[in-house]
Amino acid sequence: MLKVAICGASGYAGAELLRILSGHHGVRVVSVTSERSAGKSPVEIFPHLSSYGSLLFEPLEPATLLEKADFFFMALPHKASQPAVALLHREGRKVVDLSADFRIKDPAVYEQWYNVPHEQRDTLKKAVYGLPELHRAKIKKTNLAANPGCYPTGAILGIYPALKNGIASAEGIIVDSKSGTSGAGRQSDMKFSFCEVNEGFKAYSVGVHRHTPEIEQELSSIAKKEVTINFTPHLLPVNRGILTTIYLKTTRKLSTESAISLYEKAYRDESFVRVLAHDSLPNINAVKGTNRCDIGLRFDARTGTLIVITAIDNLVKGAAGQAVQNMNLMMGFPEETALSTLATFP
Repeated sequence: MLKVAICGASGYAGAELLRILSGHHGVRVVSVTSERSAGKSPVEIFPHLSSYGSLLFEPLEPATLLEKADFFFMALPHKASQPAVALLHREGRKVVDLSADFRIKDPAVYEQWYNVPHEQRDTLKKAVYGLPELHRAKIKKTNLAANPGCYPTGAILGIYPALKNGIASAEGIIVDSKSGTSGAGRQSDMKFSFCEVNEGFKAYSVGVHRHTPEIEQELSSIAKKEVTINFTPHLLPVNRGILTTIYLKTTRKLSTESAISLYEKAYRDESFVRVLAHDSLPNINAVKGTNRCDIGLRFDARTGTLIVITAIDNLVKGAAGQAVQNMNLMMGFPEETALSTLATFP
């Protein structure tokens, strides 16, 4: 039985990790940390996690946790993960980090977008970007997986087959995303209160969102050239889910049917990517609570544009579910273990 610790377990991603891992036959959660909730049980914070009544949140002390657990999920804010992850990695523990600290390979780019220094550059060099559909072989061999951000997950999966197969240009890519409010985390900021969000719909961080360089990094690797995108996120008045609409200029004559066929071939062996038929388009309510990414496609012959629409649950495939998927790969469990849940509806 794999002994697991979740650091930063009182946030939404931490709670989803606990929920998902409760159904994992090869794992036992032995420690959960939270500075603000230390001494409380997870059940006091999240009543739906009734099977964790015997656990108590504790302060984050990596040296102490080393004696308790063999595998670590780090669900801490950016920068806070750096020293803890580096220590655990040096001690030979396997880690999935859900922060941004080890996603961006160039520390100068990280520092530019996050406005904090990267003080663990040696550890950064050893991290693998944890998007299994692109980097499965490397994830299986690594001790440190940098779990992708929620927006990048939907965007990269939506663009990958088109760029990889050369049917779309790497120039002029537009990524337009809408996210539920849980993407902002469990914070008490007034702008995320019910009255501020309910019956509203707005763009934010236009042109400056921190997930932009992460998307560009992976697309540049796929295209084998530097890729710059236009990325605009929006805030939806729903709890969870991300719907992303991507506009790609095509390099050859296409049809919607041929694009669907190409995407089906690209993802035919992927358990968590579903390419929808011609008469269907993604809806966030069809992926709620799942580790799945739904993809729909339309080719606009009039403008020569391939329109790709993706839907994910930002807390599952966009965070905790993908983290468990990475753990399964790193530890040799079947990749789908604890992740085959159907969507909840309504």
